[in-house]
Amino acid sequence: MKVPITLSLILSLWVTSLFAQEFRGIATYKTDRKFDLAMDSSQVNSEMQKQLAAKLKQQFQREYTLNFNQHESLYTEVEKLEGPAPASAGGINIVLSGNTDVIYRNVTTDSYLRETELMGKEFLIEDKPEKLDWKLEKDTKNIGNYTCFKATFSEDVTDQIFDSTTDSLVSTTRTRVTTAWYTLDIPVKHGPSEFWGLPGLILEINDGEQTILCSKIVLNPEKASEIAIPNTGKVVSRKEFEQIREKKMKEMQEQFSNDSRRGGEGNVFKIRIGG
Repeated sequence: MKVPITLSLILSLWVTSLFAQEFRGIATYKTDRKFDLAMDSSQVNSEMQKQLAAKLKQQFQREYTLNFNQHESLYTEVEKLEGPAPASAGGINIVLSGNTDVIYRNVTTDSYLRETELMGKEFLIEDKPEKLDWKLEKDTKNIGNYTCFKATFSEDVTDQIFDSTTDSLVSTTRTRVTTAWYTLDIPVKHGPSEFWGLPGLILEINDGEQTILCSKIVLNPEKASEIAIPNTGKVVSRKEFEQIREKKMKEMQEQFSNDSRRGGEGNVFKIRIGG
């Protein structure tokens, strides 16, 4: 017997709705970052700068998982058996900190939580997800077995570079364009890190400096872990945390200036990400 078109459409919508309610997945992402080190050539030669850049690149090649369902997502770094040894090259040590945040987002209740650390103190940022002004493009490409569509957004960002001649941080503003590739085959609004809000799961992010690429997706896994809502740290809003971080940056600048006048810290070159 031929099923009427109306009934067929209703059944299709019901199945789609049921699938969406039970839909879960785990996506694995790998990160990479470019570096343009501008160091005094009289103190650090070009070969040494290349070695430093290579060590930094290696330190930022990390792995994360995005545990998601139709409404929620939890982005966490994959734990390693042993932490990476401090990067060094020719006696110059590189101290990395931060970048181990846990990000929870619920696109239905419009809620956002981020566990982070700043100068050894834990914070829990509680706010609404920051909406990105995505521009949907016509370009497509394949990532693994998924057909992906392109989206972009632009934002003004401020870079701060320490000027040794004036012992101060110099701020410069530039426009950064971020490109995302998302797939409609997985119709959720989630994505890695702070990126979300597209009609499908974001599989790749590139802003010219940072790349986040999905390497594996498991849909409806048999042993899916529950999405645990972060609850550790002093609760602050995003604005409050930015004010605290700005204050700490100024304190670091003053300390660095004082250390420079006293002869510095020897051959330690520190880079701090996310606190």
